[in-house]
Amino acid sequence: MPERPSARAALALVTEDFTELPYPARRSAPDGPLNWQGYDASRARAAERTGEEESVVCGTAHVEGTEAVLVAFEFGFLGGSLGERTGDRLEAAYSHARAHRLPVVALIATGGSRMQEGMVALTQLQRVARQSALTREAGLAQLAVVRDPTTGGGWATLGAGADVILALPGAQVGFAGSRVRPAGADPAAYTAEAQVAAGAADAVVAPEELRPVLGRWLRLLTAPSTAPAPPPRPLGATDLPATGWEAVLRARSPRRPRARSYLDAYFTERVAISGDRCGGTDEGMLCGFGVHAGRTVAYAAQTGTATRPAGYRTAARLIRLADRLGIPVLTLVDTPGAANDAEAERQGAGAAIADVFAAVAAARTPVTTLVIGEGGSGGALALAAPGSTWATPDSYFSVIAPEPAAAILKRPPQEVESTAGQLRLRPQDLVDLGMARTSEQLFPETGDHHS
Repeated sequence: MPERPSARAALALVTEDFTELPYPARRSAPDGPLNWQGYDASRARAAERTGEEESVVCGTAHVEGTEAVLVAFEFGFLGGSLGERTGDRLEAAYSHARAHRLPVVALIATGGSRMQEGMVALTQLQRVARQSALTREAGLAQLAVVRDPTTGGGWATLGAGADVILALPGAQVGFAGSRVRPAGADPAAYTAEAQVAAGAADAVVAPEELRPVLGRWLRLLTAPSTAPAPPPRPLGATDLPATGWEAVLRARSPRRPRARSYLDAYFTERVAISGDRCGGTDEGMLCGFGVHAGRTVAYAAQTGTATRPAGYRTAARLIRLADRLGIPVLTLVDTPGAANDAEAERQGAGAAIADVFAAVAAARTPVTTLVIGEGGSGGALALAAPGSTWATPDSYFSVIAPEPAAAILKRPPQEVESTAGQLRLRPQDLVDLGMARTSEQLFPETGDHHS
């Protein structure tokens, strides 16, 4: 097996000005808390081999111009395992981050807790979790770069508990290390690529791209703003629909601009988060952070498909993260409704939609919504900000789409069009009902809302 890159090599991938923090002094009993025979000798050999005195190196550095606290694991020191001294260093690093209002970046390569310290080592995970929670409450971003390998408690705390998780290609990532997995377990399931596919990590990033990608993330997540995001300018039709059914047909047209077009026009740059951290992803929900008019805005955008439970959970994750960091949110509504197949129910569709409703309702950061296509029932309303929703001329918003509305009312198919009119679902109807804001957005040629 080739030698894995050291902690210092990992740091060199992302920065050139690393300054190591002072470490707490601890007087340990001979051979550690368990009096494990030969433990002191093992640590001495590890120190001689790696040049490090513990399994983690902590300090401050600038990554593409943004200062952060970096913690890098040295896998060559007893498998990058967490022991009592490791916990001391991590606690001191997190404390320094909070005291100086800095984000935390963990460059992880660990096999988990240190056997030679037994339960004392295992409880370091509680210390790490506490420090992470305090840092989260302080409104500071936490990012993880999972290297090879990232397993055990290191993955289940510093890794999987981070706000944004980037992974190096081919890295072994999973709670179960290679020596404790069930016989016959598929090794492909324990890879960085598999974790991204399962929604447990955000992206696989090549080593040569790590510095600019990490720098972009840090820049975006450390730029709070109190001003709401302005709604995007409509990209499609500019005249209002004459009837409810015309509004529906416009919203369903394959020629209508979709979420990606709006995001491309609105942001000068953006990065995406992926996955609900519960085993699922939904390509029909685009979430991330971008730069608009020189400041960071978070976004959650439906793409015109029926939104899956994983999509709602990802959006809720995005909104809560933006709220903690003080970043305004833009949501783009475009769905015929929430996915309602049997699998969606098994995946907890109702609870996932409720989670988004709760995230929007509880957000202290401003949320702005633009309806850009179909607004089908509660599956669309979950993303809509009360009192701060706009609608484009080629959109509609309804208690439910006209066809199921007619079915619920026991009307024949030929009455679907008239039902659409009765539902008052046109953009101008939404303004009249107080469900959408001012007609300025519906007539972009009459003024520039960006001015």
